[in-house]
Amino acid sequence: MLEIFHSPGTRGFRVIWTCEEIGTPYKVVPVDFSVEYRATPQWRAMNPVGKVPVMRDGDLTIFESGAMVQHVLDKADAAHLQPAIGTADRAEYMQWCWFAESTFSRPLGEITNHKRAFAEPIEACMEEMRGRARVCIQALEAHLSDRAFLLNSGFSGADLMMGYSVRGFCRHCPDDPLPAHVDAYFARLRERPSWARASAVDVA
Repeated sequence: MLEIFHSPGTRGFRVIWTCEEIGTPYKVVPVDFSVEYRATPQWRAMNPVGKVPVMRDGDLTIFESGAMVQHVLDKADAAHLQPAIGTADRAEYMQWCWFAESTFSRPLGEITNHKRAFAEPIEACMEEMRGRARVCIQALEAHLSDRAFLLNSGFSGADLMMGYSVRGFCRHCPDDPLPAHVDAYFARLRERPSWARASAVDVA
């Protein structure tokens, strides 16, 4: 059984949601999210930069959420959630998976880190990060203007990656209402039974 080392609100949600979506058995192992614990040799042996989550699958240990999601999908042979390798659809799928983390989640994560590092956050820095996140939301809005999910073929692993990022935007930019197409998209994600089950685990 997969072990997902997780703290509520972190990117482990993506992996939990993926498992719930495709019925992969897993066990959540709670992680002390304190700075002190994440700096210990014990945790650094699991994740060398001290972040959460980590996933164990037998002798395999992975510490990047996107890699975890992809591993779970590949191992389950979830062809309905990812286009065939070598196709144009696959390239678009990978684009949105990576966008969700490397482009969209990055400024949101920097907001969290900035608040943690400074007792009085520097508002100019915070606004710059929020501005980068808004650009990502507008890119999503344009892309979703003529489709229900990120791929024309329907719900996919790219949406499993993106849902966490949109949720993070709502959390870190509470004064920014989601534009119409993104708002409808996020509602469709939250309507999936797997989202509700993952959310219940995430706050446990």
